[in-house]
Amino acid sequence: MKKWQLVGSTTVLGTALLLGACGGAAENSDSKSEDKATDTAAKDVKGEVNGDGSSTVAPVTEKINEQFNAEYPDVTVSIGTSGTGGGFEKFIAGETDFSNASRDIKDEEKKALEDKKIEYTEFKIASDGLTVAVNKENDFVEYLTFDELKKIYSGEAKTWKDVRADFPAEEIKAFSPDQSHGTYDFFSEEVLDKGEITAEKNADTNVIVKSVQDNKNGVGFFGYNFYQENKDNLKAVKIQKEGKGEGVEATEETVKDGSYPLSRPLYIYAKNESLKSNEAFKTFMKFTLDNAKDASKESGYVPLEDKVYEEDLKKLEEVK
Repeated sequence: MKKWQLVGSTTVLGTALLLGACGGAAENSDSKSEDKATDTAAKDVKGEVNGDGSSTVAPVTEKINEQFNAEYPDVTVSIGTSGTGGGFEKFIAGETDFSNASRDIKDEEKKALEDKKIEYTEFKIASDGLTVAVNKENDFVEYLTFDELKKIYSGEAKTWKDVRADFPAEEIKAFSPDQSHGTYDFFSEEVLDKGEITAEKNADTNVIVKSVQDNKNGVGFFGYNFYQENKDNLKAVKIQKEGKGEGVEATEETVKDGSYPLSRPLYIYAKNESLKSNEAFKTFMKFTLDNAKDASKESGYVPLEDKVYEEDLKKLEEVK
């Protein structure tokens, strides 16, 4: 409603109040019309959207989808969790409209999409701090260097004493995601120079978390939100990369500013043709980018700067 200034004349004041009331009624009417138009537009959007990929990213897109479904009940969005690699396989095969990823797309995946003449757009939706954790009862590991992590996950170190001389001579129980996960690829590239991880592998991140909880000499790594959800039963390890100090802890601040050595962006890769021809998918992606900041925080990840989401929205409009 408009704000009116008080003036000396009673007649003018009365007129102003009358105009204000009329203006308010008009504005309320316009607002109701806009709401009705929005509701109608939402009801008019129908169709299916198919996505797959990273189980790390899935909590964000699933949370967004819950809100989306409430506003667009005639759109069905399916979100699989085959892992980043598995998701890209389906994306390349033309089975999905989007692919969630916890790492950059690989050159061979780019080439496969190019061969299939599938054009895509990359959108960043959050930041993650891949978290290394040990059993809650572990009282000797406070931080690990990249070299020490390499010893553990290459299989070179069999006991904790092999990792560091003042650690106990107890057998290490190391756990890792399997090769279908972008988390595996990211850790392999950053820590092992793309070497093979020899730990016990599992496709289900929750199983990895439980394995560390159940083994006194256990160690594992997973997305930041998996640690946040289970931090009462795990002990996060600080990470040292440059050989100085006693490492950096994964926190919202260190992940956001990149000072945590295992920080990484999380992505959605969208098929351009689907954005152009599938109104339901186009609407879903716009809704995703509008709500990614809050959804990523609520999911236990670190939101990006506003300007990143604004740039992504511009990219979306350019494709559309």
